[in-house]
Amino acid sequence: MHFLKLIRIQNLLLIALMQLLMRYGFMDLQGIPLALTDFQYALLVLSTVCLAAGGYLINDLHDRETDAYNRPNRALVIGKITEGTAYNAYMAFNVIGVGIGFYLSNLIERPGFALLFVTVSATLYLYATNFKQTLLIGNILVALLLGLSVVIVGIFDLLPMVNGQNQQAMQLYFSVLLDYAIFACVINLIREIIKDLEDVNGDYNQGMNTLPIALGVDRTARLVFFFTILPIAGLLYYVKTNYMDNELYIASLYALIFVVAPLVYFFVKIWTAQQKKEFRHLQQVLKLIIFFGVLSILVVTLNIKYA
Repeated sequence: MHFLKLIRIQNLLLIALMQLLMRYGFMDLQGIPLALTDFQYALLVLSTVCLAAGGYLINDLHDRETDAYNRPNRALVIGKITEGTAYNAYMAFNVIGVGIGFYLSNLIERPGFALLFVTVSATLYLYATNFKQTLLIGNILVALLLGLSVVIVGIFDLLPMVNGQNQQAMQLYFSVLLDYAIFACVINLIREIIKDLEDVNGDYNQGMNTLPIALGVDRTARLVFFFTILPIAGLLYYVKTNYMDNELYIASLYALIFVVAPLVYFFVKIWTAQQKKEFRHLQQVLKLIIFFGVLSILVVTLNIKYA
């Protein structure tokens, strides 16, 4: 149980769910020709989850002093697992993740794609050891990596199947994946900044240079408030042009209730948020928005199929 907490099992399940929904809630239901078998796709999901688990481990190993102040419960968890065990688990997760990446890349005759897995592993290590302390760089990297976990589905399952006859259709399907990747990336970027707001005191004591430390809590909260206007406006435009204009009213209603409305709630609450518990609550709201946002791809596909 302690180990599962350490590798953020809930976050790992969310990543796995995202990838499973992209294939079985979208591409498979659309009858799209796919490159990977079910077993091979399960390996792709396992590889992504292993690399993410390794990233959480190395981050906690290099963040023990900060967590002792910001998240004492997590510090207690890592205190129950020896440093040697944690490092061995980190190495094992990365060997499995990168190893599967090499196997799948050669399987689809795109050996160069293996560099994606190596890059993710290296980036997560550099984030934990260097970039996390650099203004905004760490936030942007983590957000991009979550988006990549969606894009990689298209890279391995769609791209190898593209030919002269289906190129236009495949571009459309890939663009849908890209839309969801951008959504996950933007919301997760906001969430990373909210985490920095929550952890500002501990980060300051450890000499980090996060946005709340550079600008102050109030100014950073105001900045997030104005930045949130962009995804709200973008989502409303997306729902109007892609769902309502195509008479996908169930998908439209779902998106407005479960994605846009919670984001508007976040938008209102961030203006007055000042306490650690308020930022923790808003961080959980954003995680739910990502979950319901990704789940919407199944709702949209079923709405199209049975409209």
